[in-house]
Parts: sequence; C-alpha cells; structure tokens
Amino acid sequence: MEERAALLARVSAGSGTEIKDPATGAVIGRVAFGTPDDVAAAVDTAAAAQPGWDALGDQDRCAALMRAADAIDAHAEELAYVVSREQGKTMNGLGARYEAAGCAAWVRAAASTPLPVEVLVDEGSSHAELHYRPIGVVGAITPWNWPMIIACWQIAPALRMGNTVVQKPSEYTTLTGLAIVQVMNEALPPGVLTAVTGAGDVGDALVRDRRVGKVMFTGSVQTGMKVIEASAGNMPRLTLELGGNDAGIVLPDADPGAIAEGLFWGAFINNGQTCAAMKRLYVPDAIYDEVVDALAGIAAKVPMGVGLDEGNALGPLQNQMQWNVVNRLVEEAKARGARVVMGGDPDAGAPGYFYPKTLIADIDNAAPLVQEEQFGPALPIVRYTDLEEAVQWTNGVDVGLGASVWSADREKALAIAARLQAGTVWINSHGGIDPRVPFGGAKHSGYGLEFGVEGLKAVSVPQVISG
Repeated sequence: MEERAALLARVSAGSGTEIKDPATGAVIGRVAFGTPDDVAAAVDTAAAAQPGWDALGDQDRCAALMRAADAIDAHAEELAYVVSREQGKTMNGLGARYEAAGCAAWVRAAASTPLPVEVLVDEGSSHAELHYRPIGVVGAITPWNWPMIIACWQIAPALRMGNTVVQKPSEYTTLTGLAIVQVMNEALPPGVLTAVTGAGDVGDALVRDRRVGKVMFTGSVQTGMKVIEASAGNMPRLTLELGGNDAGIVLPDADPGAIAEGLFWGAFINNGQTCAAMKRLYVPDAIYDEVVDALAGIAAKVPMGVGLDEGNALGPLQNQMQWNVVNRLVEEAKARGARVVMGGDPDAGAPGYFYPKTLIADIDNAAPLVQEEQFGPALPIVRYTDLEEAVQWTNGVDVGLGASVWSADREKALAIAARLQAGTVWINSHGGIDPRVPFGGAKHSGYGLEFGVEGLKAVSVPQVISG
C-alpha cells in the first residue's frame, strides 16, 4: 500500500456498505453505518466531556486546536488522498490538497480570532459586560461536496468556545468525515470530538436529541427545512447554510478577455459542486458573444479526468443523483432551444460520474437550468439588454447565498452590488472566502453566520453580567 493511502485504510471498516471512487467505480473501502442508538451514545460521550473541556479555559483550548491544525498539516497528503478517492476532486488546483490546507488554516483562524469581553456600560456604579459562554453539545451535519473543510468550519469554532461536537458526515463521503475527525483527535482530549455515521435517520436523531444545544447544517434547502422541523421540539440554536443559485452580472464596460478566467472558476470550482459557485450568468447584449467565446476558450483548456492524475483540474460529479440532476437540466435547456456552446453530451457508458464542461448560451431566464441550482459543470449564460431586468432576474429566486458583479468601474459595480439580495456579493470575482470574514446567506439560503468573530458568537450563548 502506498504511504498516502494509510489513513484511508484506517478509517475503512472491515464490513458494511461499499464505498466507490466516483471517477472509476473502484471500491475504495467500506463503512459501517450507525443507528439512532449510536447517536445517543455519542451525545453521552460529548456531554460527559464538555464540562472538563470548558474548564480548560480559552487559552488551553486554543492551544489544543493549534495542535490539531499541526496534525492536519502532518497528514495533509493522506487527507487529500482520501477526499480525492471518495469525493472525486482532483489533487491539484482548487482540489484535494487545497481543501486539506484550508482545513488547517480555518482551524488556526478559529483558535486565533480575538473575542474579548465587551464592556457595554461603565458609568460609576453602573457596569455591564457581555461574555460568550459555551452552549454545550453541538451537532455538526456536513455535506459531500467539501467534506473536510466544511467539517472544520463547524467543528473548530464550536470547540474554541468550549462546546463539544458530534459530527455526522454525509453518507456519500463518510470516510473523509471519519478521517478528519481521527486526525484532529490526535491533538484533542477524549470525547471532545466524536463522529457518527449514517443517513437521514442518524442526522434526524442528532437534531432531535434534547442534549444537543446547537445544530450546524450545510446542505440543500429541502433538507434544511427538515432540520428546522425536527429541531422544533427542543429548540436548539441553528446555523443553516443551504446553498444557493448564485448569479453573476457582467456590466457593459467589462473586458471579456480580462474576466473570462475569473468567470470560469467562479462557476466551475469543484466541478460546480460548491454552494457559492456561480450558477447563472447575465451578460449584456453588447458584449455577449465576446464573453461566451472567451469563456469557451478558457474552458477548452481545462483538463478533466480522474482526480489522482496530477494533470487534471476537474474531476467527476460525486454521485449518480447529482449527475442525473445536471443531465436533466441540460437536456431541458436543449429541448427549449438553448444553444450548446460546448459539452452537454455525456458518455453515459463511461466509468465514473463524469459530466463534460458545459456552456449553454441563448437560454431564457425562465429555463429550469437558470431557475434551479444545478450543482454541476453546466453554466447557463443569459443575454440581457436592460440592466434593471438583470438585477430583477438575479433577485427573482428564493435563495440568496452569493452573487457577483463584473465591471471596469468599481463604483458602478458597488452600486449594483448594494441592490442584490445575497449574503455576499463579490466584485470582479466569485466565491472567494476568508476565515476572518463572516459568511452566510439570505432568504432560503439559510441563517446564521460562520467565520470570524461572528462565527464564534454563533456557537456560544451571550451572557450579560451587570452590576
């Protein structure tokens, strides 16, 4: 066995459900899925460990998280190998190694972000301070598209604030979820971070457990609504990042050649399987053909294939379910008369869940490929003549995670950005995030913030001490 495969072997069970490489179909391991009883046992462990973890104090907890980040760095190649084999993403570019490095960076950021006591009133005999206390046990339910880094986004701030965590990885990327927990636990006290495996029944049991005081969930809007319903009986705090249908608006003064690469990666990062990827693009008639041609030129140069091949920049879709969604939406667009600039012709008989890089032009805004989140490598490019209409189209969906404006005039771009209903609006880029900058959605893209000071506050209980 090659050295970097050792971690994958350790987290794989001897029996249970087969886990297959989405690029080749090869069996890479097995997972023993848990039950609601396993959830109860994991919460028992977390609840028992929480008082001692809290009692360590902020300084010692941060030091432990820094050691956890060091452990991630030490196992970075093994972690990248696991996520490439199970999720399908490439090793290089914005792929598996990028994700492993991001895990360490986010853990360190959570441990180093200052959160001092806030003095609210200090007037002689009147004094009030705002403190942030741990909630208790946090349930972290993580997705299959960025299964390591999103786990760290949830786990690290929760631990920093004195909570313990029970993580439930996606059933599609369970080995990756187990791997990141195992590596972090090399530096953490026993019971502070545990993992439970399984499908929806296991996640439901975690949400419904009355000892879980906070639930963090990243996933679809539909599943997020189920989390809200399931949690109603015990009212845990919720942070929900429920994806989006991010729009990019190109203004008439933009240079098509200068923005093409940024547009491409804004849409196709992780093969489009990113909540905040650009899912629809609005381009003015005056430069429409130039933008489409420039995008096609960039796309044609980007190699797609098996993630372990060091030369590839894009891999397969992670699962058959998502392949079916992308294929259905593209076929509907073609049936409506949209123009296929490139792609749109998958080889259904080939191994793996590969879907070709697809650009769809001359598509109407009402098409399902525009109105629904495709979560894959197919970008609809909608022509507009009236900027006001493009703004209305951007805001005309139920979700609002991110959006972007592309222009040579920053002031014009900022004016349009202020009118867009999205949690984050990028100027001349799309999808970039920073552990110091809060991130969250508007409308049905969920509620609650992650990252930075606001992210720490979101996994704690504010307490005012007055007198």
